[in-house]
Amino acid sequence: MDIEKSIREEAKKLLDEGKVDVLIGYKKGTLPLRSSPAFIRNSEDVDSLIFDPACSNNLALYIKRFEGKVGVIAKGCDGRSLTTLVVDRQIDKDRLFVVGVPCSGVVDRRKIYAKLDACPRLRSGRGEIADCQFSDGRVIVRGRDWQESLDLSAVLSDSCLICRHKTPPVYDLLIGEEIKEEGKPVEELEAFKKKSPDERWRFFEEELSKCIRCYACRQVCPVCLCEYCIVDRTMPLWFGKTTDLSDTIMFHLIRAYHTAGRCVDCGACVRACPVGVDFRLLNKRLEDEVKERFGFTAGVTLGEPAPLSAYKEEDKEEFIM
Repeated sequence: MDIEKSIREEAKKLLDEGKVDVLIGYKKGTLPLRSSPAFIRNSEDVDSLIFDPACSNNLALYIKRFEGKVGVIAKGCDGRSLTTLVVDRQIDKDRLFVVGVPCSGVVDRRKIYAKLDACPRLRSGRGEIADCQFSDGRVIVRGRDWQESLDLSAVLSDSCLICRHKTPPVYDLLIGEEIKEEGKPVEELEAFKKKSPDERWRFFEEELSKCIRCYACRQVCPVCLCEYCIVDRTMPLWFGKTTDLSDTIMFHLIRAYHTAGRCVDCGACVRACPVGVDFRLLNKRLEDEVKERFGFTAGVTLGEPAPLSAYKEEDKEEFIM
């Protein structure tokens, strides 16, 4: 099945029939290995829509910017984020049309760059990537006078390697065949849970010390919901905006707890970070805690709010003295 062709055909129908006022999808980016969000209002423009392993943006991020009926081309993680936004009453389901597209994973550009750096020709100064193509489970990367073919499975984002929801759990239209859940256990998380509290703290200190406080992680997160972030409040000033480690850790801990029960591990924060901070272990630890404590998985149903935004009498309270 030609997924891109089907996406364009369905997008044209939705726009021509007035079922959506704008359709959010992907178009080719200005650089290789990148795509850009596409905001389509006229059916004549649907031929710009693409769908491939470079389509890494979580499109749920843009949903609140539009009025009227909005259609979204949604991977599994995008669809779960959209469901979370509906449950949190950030958008009415009546004005949302989810076009689900099963996703086998998106590429991590850093992994590709790391593999290409091992090539002697790239070390000689001819490493600029001019073009890329995805074909038969391979990533074909080309430069001015060189070409490399990489196994796609070896350069997928870490979040995609353990994804259990490759198809959006909630959708209005599905393009392609649903992919069976094949998520793998998070080995790093299991090893992390066995560490002592001091060892865990040292890990987070080392990882978060890289942070330059650019807030890219916050800006790309579709479930970071506050219109006015606590870090931007000065009356009162809860903590500083410096790169002092204590200020940095406070920001990331508060953000992690704000997204607990909402984070779907789309990996957008990790891909956006310019210095390579890996937030996933902290987020996955909280996801694991929410699952264990409340039996809840974010974004898989429209019927139940995130545990930390609701109260039940049977909630565990063993932490209360």
